[in-house]
Amino acid sequence: MGSSGFLLIVIAFAFLYFVLIRPQKRRQIEAQRLASSLEVGSEVVTSGGIYGTITSLGDDEVKVEIAPQIEVRVARRAIGAVIPKDEPEEVPDQASEDAG
Repeated sequence: MGSSGFLLIVIAFAFLYFVLIRPQKRRQIEAQRLASSLEVGSEVVTSGGIYGTITSLGDDEVKVEIAPQIEVRVARRAIGAVIPKDEPEEVPDQASEDAG
């Protein structure tokens, strides 16, 4: 009975490792990779949901232009994602489809 209890505890720790700890480490690595890949001119979205374009980079902070002539200082770790520069697909106008 004692070895089966020990085996159960080992299985529980292995389960927690693969469900909680390993994905968290993967997210941290991705966040570090994102922070190091930032470039001036990249379009980004902050973790607070603000869209803008990077105008300058510092060690721990980034200046982001969120509107013409308006820049904000943002912590590097607060950049949530870099928006890809791919051109968006054109969406057909609903009014022209309904008329024709």
